[in-house]
Amino acid sequence: MAAALENELDNDDYYSLLNVRREATQEELKASYRRLCMLYHPDKHRDPELKRQAEQLFNLVHQAYEVLSDPQSRAIYDIFGKKGLEVEGWEVVERKRTPAEIREEYERLQRERDERRLQQRTNPKGTISVGVDATDLFDRYEEDFEDMPGGGFPHIEINRMHISQSIEAPLTAKDTAVLAGSLSTHNGNGGGNINLSLRRVTSARGWGEIEFGAGDTRGPMFGMKVFRNVTQRCFVTAQCGLQFSSRGVRPSASTMWARHLDQNTMGYLQWRWGSQSAMTTSIVRDTKTSHFTLALQLGVPHSYLMMSYQYKFQDEDQTKIKGSLKTGFFGTVVEYGAERKISQHSVLAATVSIGVPQGVSLKLRLNRASQTYLFPIHLTDQLLPSAVFYATVGPLVIYLAVQKLVITPYLHAQKEQELEKQRENSASDIARKKQEAESAVLLMQESVKRIIEAEESKMGLIILNAWYGKFVTDNSRKNERAKVIDVTVPLQCLVKDSKLILTEASKAGLPGFYDPCVGEEKSLKLLYQFRGAIHQVLSGDMESLRIPKQSHRIEAET
Repeated sequence: MAAALENELDNDDYYSLLNVRREATQEELKASYRRLCMLYHPDKHRDPELKRQAEQLFNLVHQAYEVLSDPQSRAIYDIFGKKGLEVEGWEVVERKRTPAEIREEYERLQRERDERRLQQRTNPKGTISVGVDATDLFDRYEEDFEDMPGGGFPHIEINRMHISQSIEAPLTAKDTAVLAGSLSTHNGNGGGNINLSLRRVTSARGWGEIEFGAGDTRGPMFGMKVFRNVTQRCFVTAQCGLQFSSRGVRPSASTMWARHLDQNTMGYLQWRWGSQSAMTTSIVRDTKTSHFTLALQLGVPHSYLMMSYQYKFQDEDQTKIKGSLKTGFFGTVVEYGAERKISQHSVLAATVSIGVPQGVSLKLRLNRASQTYLFPIHLTDQLLPSAVFYATVGPLVIYLAVQKLVITPYLHAQKEQELEKQRENSASDIARKKQEAESAVLLMQESVKRIIEAEESKMGLIILNAWYGKFVTDNSRKNERAKVIDVTVPLQCLVKDSKLILTEASKAGLPGFYDPCVGEEKSLKLLYQFRGAIHQVLSGDMESLRIPKQSHRIEAET
């Protein structure tokens, strides 16, 4: 919302100012420019104050015409807005470029600026996992705890924790160093390790990486990894490693071959050799509305068949529901769950896992930017219907309650505070635009009188009243205050040959207009007379408008 508000304040819409379509021809631009020049030309005014105001508006109209009448400047403005014209380096760009070439040049300039900051950039990623043993909630003998102090309360404990963190440090445009470390503990026993990786991009088709590691449980480690695009539809990765320990050296190797089967489908074939040798083949299909995976692994000690499906709802919260089935030598596991975006940078997910002989577990996950928080909760070692019910219904009820009572009010208050802060910081810009609009209205008075006289003589189009801004018509919002401005004079000034045509652009950019409620939804309401009959219309801010129309006519009884 803050970015949108900033754009509303900082970017003058040149198309709206000239009241032309974004596809306007040079002839349309020139006709609109000439009309506005006649209206705002400083030589038409003798009063010093009006003359000064006319000069400001005349210069603004001239600036808009200069940008839109030049093909290169117009292409830059169409793609990147007013700020794109201010990017350092455009002066060395060869003229007569196409919009695609201009976009490439803009991105090149941006990359050069970003490369100067590589030494100062990092990309921290972290994971915190807290395992909870809650089997005492569903599987316990009541008589064993009757005589124990506090025996009436189930015993829930944290039996495992894992913390990992990594930081990337770009050394050059092609070289990157990654430092990663982790700590783990399980039932009182723990350990940790640290890894340093150096990656080099060798070409546009591949990269290579070497890794060094050390830990208190597995000893020193050395590994290598390479990636290569074989064709446009196929790539391969390969890696090998040596693990040093008191028992000797343990070598390992793996390779994966991947191919695009079609636009949305990938096929993978992986071979792994070492302490857990296996061969895996999988097919992954990812579309806008779904994600499907089918995998088969043959190996020691585990072989399995896995199938999963995820459906993606096309809503603002990016809600997803998923289910999977995995069966093999270890048993069978069924999982189902959902995830949803709860804020701009946060995603919450819950998954219920039901397996034989694993039992029932609930896995909660919170992603906050590049940080991940995991809470696997083991509920029971057996397949108990009560555990399945509470694992499914409990998180849903808690989420809906927290969403309604905490998250929604908090996000609403946060947006309001951010909007109010932006308004305060931009008060001077809003006041300036208001003053420009009022000056434009003063300069339009003589022209409007002549237009009204001409329209009255032929019973043409006369704007009786016009308002622009936020209208409150919903009874549930009756406590809100309407924020509108009178734009009767500016609209009458745009009438030509008994017609008024407004293009698909924000009306706030029209001469004599300004935004009375920045960041809020706006409309344009007109009451006009044509051929002696009264007409009325309400139009959205970004909608095009052509009047007069028969459908706008108000019956005499009304």
